[in-house]
Amino acid sequence: MPPIPSGKSFTTLTAVAVIFLLTGLFGCTPAPPSVVKIEPPVVLPEPEAAGLDFYALDRPNAVTASLVQGPVLDSGLKSFIGYFPLPVRYGMTVGELAQLFNRENKIGAKLQVVRLEGYRLEAFYDETGIPWVNPSPNIRSLAQAILYSGVTLVESANVSVGRGTATAFEVVGAPWISGERLARYLRGRKIAGVEFEPVVFTPTSSRFRGESCQGVHLRLVDRAALDGPALGVELAGALYQLYPKEFHLDRTLGMMGSREVLQAIKNGADPRDIRSRWQPGLDAFRRRRGRYLLY
Repeated sequence: MPPIPSGKSFTTLTAVAVIFLLTGLFGCTPAPPSVVKIEPPVVLPEPEAAGLDFYALDRPNAVTASLVQGPVLDSGLKSFIGYFPLPVRYGMTVGELAQLFNRENKIGAKLQVVRLEGYRLEAFYDETGIPWVNPSPNIRSLAQAILYSGVTLVESANVSVGRGTATAFEVVGAPWISGERLARYLRGRKIAGVEFEPVVFTPTSSRFRGESCQGVHLRLVDRAALDGPALGVELAGALYQLYPKEFHLDRTLGMMGSREVLQAIKNGADPRDIRSRWQPGLDAFRRRRGRYLLY
C-alpha cells in the first residue's frame, strides 16, 4: 500500500464507515450508527460528488479472521443486518469486506484499504496488542464477542440472551425454561469449546425486563474449537426439542439466515448433520473470499 498522497482530495474513514457508505445503509437510518468511527482528517463527500478516493483504515477482526463458519445468507433475506450473502462468521477484516462489497456489487468506488501492520488473520483481539474498546454496550469482553456468533442466532425468538445484565451473550433463558433441564440436554450434546451451567438471572432492560429467567450460562473453554453458528443451531434445536410449544423458532429466521436450516431444526435433524449441509455453500464463499484477503 503506497503512502496516502498529499495535495489531493480524498476521504479517510475507518473501514467500518466505508462499508456503511458503500452499501448505502446511511439511507436506512436517520444518522450513522454509533459504531461507525470516523478518523480525522475527514472530508465527507456530498451525495452527488464523484471521483473521490476512499482510503479505508482497516481494523482487526476481534474474533479472528481465519475462521469461516455457519450457513450463507439466503437470497431474499437481505436486510439491514444482512447486506450480502455472507456466512454468519465470514473470516475477514472490515477492510477486506469493503473491497468485496465494492467489487462484487459493482459499486465502483475508488477505494484503497490501508493495511494493518503486523496483523495475522488467526489473531484474536487480545493477541493484537490493541486495547479493548467495547464495540457495543452489550459486548463488554472478547469472550462475549466470540459467543455472540452463536447465541445471537436465537435472540430474535422469545428468549433473553442477557441484555440488561453483565453477562450478555453468556446466558440464554426465559421464564418458561428449566435451567437444569436445558443445561443437562446441552451437556449431553458435547459441544466443543463451551460448557453449560444452570443459571437464574433477571434482566434490567430489554426482553423480560424485571422477570426472573432460568436458563444456561455458557462458559467459553476453548475459543479456537468453538463453531459459533453451530452452537446457535444447537441452542435452537435444544429449545425446540424441549419446548416446542413455548419456543418461537420461526422468529430466528432473520438471524439464522437460512430457510433450509430452520426447516431442518423443525424436522428434528441432528444439528451436526445440519452443519454438514452448509459446507458446500461455505466452500464457495471461501473461494470468493480468497480474492480479497490482504493478510
